[in-house]
Amino acid sequence: MLMAQRLAMEYVNATMQMTEYQLNQLLLTEDTRHIRHRVKVLGAGEQELVLEEAGGEEVHLTFERRGGVYIGSLSCRVENPHLMNAVRKLFFTYKGTGTVNRIYKDITMMYYYEGGSVRRISEVRPEGTKLIYQHKYSITEMQSIYKRQSVESEIRQIRLKINNLLDARNRCGEATAIQEVDEQLAAAAFRLFQLEA
Repeated sequence: MLMAQRLAMEYVNATMQMTEYQLNQLLLTEDTRHIRHRVKVLGAGEQELVLEEAGGEEVHLTFERRGGVYIGSLSCRVENPHLMNAVRKLFFTYKGTGTVNRIYKDITMMYYYEGGSVRRISEVRPEGTKLIYQHKYSITEMQSIYKRQSVESEIRQIRLKINNLLDARNRCGEATAIQEVDEQLAAAAFRLFQLEA
């Protein structure tokens, strides 16, 4: 059985993140036999890394500094196998996020990556799109989601309690009863502040 030959790879709104040290190491790497690179300095301190294949095909990767990291942006179509491989390695090494289309003669495989991990794979044909793979949450991610939902639930309960306490305070006639309600209100307001922070 013959494997389908990939005609091109397309990166759509892809980003990569790296430290200044990692970017400098990337820029200092030696040119390979098939790929050369050069750096352009753009306005506002941005840098553009240009990867060029011996036949002339180029890929432009723009890096913008945000805080202590550089965010690389990439949207392009790559057809040369050596250049495809170089860009793919960069994308995986620096935990890319975005859509990568692997284009074959009669089909396109659409991969969506988040932080270097595949989250979804779809098969795109002229007849339509078919979902092949969807990332399921890990135990840690599920615990995090559950924790967020339980906090939101507690916030709703405390807000309801505060509303009931305010209604009770408005109905109270005695100073000691009002003071007791005020203490409960203060405790509930403090807990609400903690949860919303």
